[in-house]
This record gives sequence, C-alpha cells and structure tokens, in this order.
Amino acid sequence: MDAGPRGASEPILRLRGIQKSFGPVHVLKGVDFEARSGEVTALVGDNGAGKSTLVKCIGGTYAIDEGEYIFDGRPAHVQSPRAASALGIEIVYQDLALCDNLDIVENMFLGREEVVGAARTLDEAKMELMAGQTLASLSVRTVKSVRQKVSSLSGGQRQTVAIAKAVLWNSKLVILDEPTAALGVAQTAQVLDLVRRLADQGLAVVLISHNMNDVLQVSDSIAALYLGQMAAQVRRSEVTHTQIVELITAGRSGDLGLTSSVASAVEGNGAQA
Repeated sequence: MDAGPRGASEPILRLRGIQKSFGPVHVLKGVDFEARSGEVTALVGDNGAGKSTLVKCIGGTYAIDEGEYIFDGRPAHVQSPRAASALGIEIVYQDLALCDNLDIVENMFLGREEVVGAARTLDEAKMELMAGQTLASLSVRTVKSVRQKVSSLSGGQRQTVAIAKAVLWNSKLVILDEPTAALGVAQTAQVLDLVRRLADQGLAVVLISHNMNDVLQVSDSIAALYLGQMAAQVRRSEVTHTQIVELITAGRSGDLGLTSSVASAVEGNGAQA
C-alpha cells in the first residue's frame, strides 16, 4: 500500500483474511484491513456491510473464525475486550457508555479507579489531575470543570469526554463509532478537530462514519466494506466523493485507479457481489 506522507512505518494493526460467521450467515469474507499510527483511517460501508462486526472482532467482543490479527508487529489472539485494552485498543461506541449521574472524572476512571493506601481509598486528587491533563493534552477547552456532571454536558462535550476516556490509558489505537452523529455543525467541527489531533499526536484512529464530508475532511486513508468484503482501502488523496460512494454501494468504482495493496481484490469483489 502507498503509505503516504504520514505512513512510513508499519501498520499498528494489520488484519489479513478475516472470516466471521454466525451460524449459516457469513458476515466477514476474507477481510484485509490496516491502521497506521499517526493517521485517521475511515471505515465506511452501507448498513449490513460488516463494519460493526469487524470492529467487534478488533475489540475482542467477537472471536474471529479465521485470519491473521497482527498488532504492533506481533500476532495477537484477542478473545475479550479486556485483552484488546491490554494491547492498547480502545473503542468509543455511538452510545458513549457514559453515566449521567457521575462527573467527568468519575466517568473517565469508571472501573479503573486509582486507589491509595492500605485501605485502598479513592485517590481523588490523582484522578482529577490525570483527567485534567488528558483533556488539556487534547486541547479541550469547552469543559468548565472536570467535576462537572455529565448530565449537564452538550452532545459535543460528551463525545469529547468519551474520547478523552479512551486515550487516558496509553492507547495506541482508538476506534470511534459515528462520533459526529446527532451533533450540530459547530460541535461536529470541534469533534473532528479532536479526531485529527489524536492522529497528529501519534495515535492510530479508526473513524466509522456515514458522513462523507467528515470522512473526506479528516481521513488519511479510507477502507470501504461491501457485503462483508473489503472493496478497497486507498489513500484519501486518491479518491473523490463519487468514487467512495461507488465503492460503498457497488463494491467497485469503474474509473478508480487503485494503488493500494488490496486493490487487486476489487474486481473479484465486484464480480462476486
């Protein structure tokens, strides 16, 4: 694959020939996928294309049936979300999984609280400091206080807290599921700016989105799934809006000159579809 200006290194995540079935339903059919540190990789596809299943295989919710899962240069067997987190993989799902009755600090450390002393009391000062530092490192200035209740936050602020929670634990790969869904124009711009900053700080970011404007604005590469197969994974600079839509809806683009390592699969995928 053409690595592009940000992609000189090996992919932090490399999937090869991923197969996943649920009974007689074959959902993922030999999927290849890569994500690189310092880049935003957009994962796109129509409803039913297999995006959610692929992400849950990456995150350990589903075990893959066949295929290679290589993370940070080593084969990995991710059998649970805890195993994925141990590798440095965090997923921010669309529902955010935040508790409205807790404040920002309590949400960011939920289930991973810092304790001190033999009595193992909560180290509130340390958690507050770490939460504030994480938000500051992401240049987040829209939150007035880390002790603010989540119930009082806007949609954009909630998304920001969920992303900050994901990167708090020395993450290497962050997957964002429709982070701008249901957000207004200004809040969408803030979240996309945050997505770009994550990659600029060296993280690998996978962005799942149906919004092609968002995809074109922040992504470095685009992976298009079609009926459980990877139609293509290409550099953002190599494709137009129309070509992406063709890959999503038909599994191929007639006038797309592909240079990626998975480009050779497009003709076959299109024929099988």
